[in-house]
Amino acid sequence: MEAKWSLRLIRLAAIFGLIGAGLGSHMAGSGSYQFRPIHVHILLVGWLSVFSWGMFYRVYKVKSAKLVAAHGWTAIIGSIGLTVGMWLNALKPFNVNETFALVFYIVGGTILLVSFGLFIITTFMIDTKGRK
Repeated sequence: MEAKWSLRLIRLAAIFGLIGAGLGSHMAGSGSYQFRPIHVHILLVGWLSVFSWGMFYRVYKVKSAKLVAAHGWTAIIGSIGLTVGMWLNALKPFNVNETFALVFYIVGGTILLVSFGLFIITTFMIDTKGRK
């Protein structure tokens, strides 16, 4: 179970890394830093945190497969939800409804917060006997 989630999270982190680097390149080339908060969150949450979680699951065996799955899904939904919600809320593309954008942002961030909480619990649920 951990190997599957490790690969999923690392692949998602790689996608976030490419998007974040692309945004950074765009900002540097255009001289406009309008995307700066989104760029930072894509790299810190999407690249760094998601990659770290993927590596954790590569190194450790967790006693509860359901906990790993719950953390993995909240990590995916929360990291995407927060960064897309931040983009919608900050830039209002496509004339998106302001309330919708704010709710999307808040819900994404809340799910990500739950993911961080589940990860804390996960770190206390490692199988020290069956270590990889």
